[in-house]
Amino acid sequence: MLKDKILKLKRDKNAVILGHCYQNIEIDEVADYVGDSLYLSQMAAKTNADIIIFAGVYFMAQTAKIISPNKRVFLPNMQSGCLMADMINLEQLRDFKSQNKNVPVVCYINSTAEVKSECDICCTSSNALKIVKSLNVPEVLFCPDTYLGKWVEAQMENVKVTTYPGFCPTHMRIKPEDIISSREKYPNAKVLTHPECHKEVCKISDFVGSTSQIMDYAKKSNEKTFIIATEKGVVDRLKRDCPDKEFILIKENIVCPNMKHNTLEDIYNVLENETNEIFVDEAISKKALGCINKMLEVCK
Repeated sequence: MLKDKILKLKRDKNAVILGHCYQNIEIDEVADYVGDSLYLSQMAAKTNADIIIFAGVYFMAQTAKIISPNKRVFLPNMQSGCLMADMINLEQLRDFKSQNKNVPVVCYINSTAEVKSECDICCTSSNALKIVKSLNVPEVLFCPDTYLGKWVEAQMENVKVTTYPGFCPTHMRIKPEDIISSREKYPNAKVLTHPECHKEVCKISDFVGSTSQIMDYAKKSNEKTFIIATEKGVVDRLKRDCPDKEFILIKENIVCPNMKHNTLEDIYNVLENETNEIFVDEAISKKALGCINKMLEVCK
């Protein structure tokens, strides 16, 4: 059985498997840790494994390599990129900064190592508000996700968040009318939404939070019915973990194709053959590590 082969190889090679909660749910069966970007970044920093298999997308594997430069990091399927991360490169970041000089730059973890290397501090969707508050300044630049940045701004008083015009195509498929029609169909349901969604979607939701925050809210709530406005992987795991509750995916097409590239077969192949290894330029890695470590220090 493929699962047993993976588990044996993992033990033999002292490997750890990190799985993002947008992944195909069967990956959870072999993963050591499953969660959102912040949690997995922290686990990558703590692991004593020689090999990290990151079942996620490219920037996540890069982050693990930056945090653990002496470990070997592998991405199961090299097609697993991030369209949001691809919306900003080093030249575009420098242009963004030049138009807003002497303003600190907060970099969403959904970005490349090169972009992280020229930002002041990193953040995830679960800690973005905390990170911006920690800077204690009247204005910040935020890249690449304009919607997460503007959601943070809406939660604060007297802080201007100037955002780069990036976005998540998957979350942008969710429209305010989808929330309205879902409420009509499920009038007793709570709407739980990811802050990468459009600000008008967030405004009419009951709760806005990261993938892990949405899952925690649903598990702890006394409510029984939830409309989930984020990637399908969250609904799959909530249905598995809370069989006594009902979870409705806001739309059937809220699936990130890049997150779904990784399979158990891919994980087995990279463990067996040690292909798809992730490398980051040493100079860039050191600068990006400073950006990430500042985040981890704030979120100890």
